[in-house]
Amino acid sequence: MTPLLEVRGIDKSFGPVQVLHDVAFSAHAGEVTALVGDNGAGKSTLVKCVGGIYPIDSGEIVFDGRPVQVHGPRDAGELGIEIVYQDLALCDNLDIVQNMFLGRERRRGLVLDEASMEELAEQTLSGLSVRTVKSIRQQVSSLSGGQRQTVAIAKAVLWNSKVVILDEPTAALGVAQTAQVLELVRRLADKGLAVVLISHNMNDVFAVSDQIAALYLGRMAAQVRTADVTHAQVVELITSGRSGDLGIVP
Repeated sequence: MTPLLEVRGIDKSFGPVQVLHDVAFSAHAGEVTALVGDNGAGKSTLVKCVGGIYPIDSGEIVFDGRPVQVHGPRDAGELGIEIVYQDLALCDNLDIVQNMFLGRERRRGLVLDEASMEELAEQTLSGLSVRTVKSIRQQVSSLSGGQRQTVAIAKAVLWNSKVVILDEPTAALGVAQTAQVLELVRRLADKGLAVVLISHNMNDVFAVSDQIAALYLGRMAAQVRTADVTHAQVVELITSGRSGDLGIVP
């Protein structure tokens, strides 16, 4: 099956420091692909290259089977790639609807079309089976960490996105909120989206992912089906780039 998103031979340097070395990675529609690696392995850099924040030095990005040029976040958004960063980029002083449409407000003449924005926000949240939010007019400052994460994810899928990349979505959450967010991640994939989950938490990774891609010092150590590896093997790939027959050839 053709991956929805694929990167091939990606190199990226910042001055004399090469951060990514010939990285290959793919994400399929209807699946959760976990991107794992130690701090400094290059996960965030790879995601920012895909999202158009950093230009790539060499290699190519292939979307839905065809090579594409991503010169900025707008190009990524037009393709259908949305990234939910760890800081969520939500405004505490605005309500849920205002946050979901921030910068993309609907208008009717000179005034905002509040009714259609409310309706679409409600449809998106109910389509994701989100039941933890009491009112879509709640201010974000009144929401819990899990609810904020839910709003950020709903904002990402509001725009007919095809690939959703989530950067450590459960990092600051408790047990119950983590379970809610992981359910939502799985539902995104079940709706046909390609989901890329960046996480340090192996329990989360094994709970929801279909594939695991392990980066080691800027190189892709291996991308494997989750069912084919153990926790210990993935930890070895993260920490040493090898596990038995898997990984980078010395």
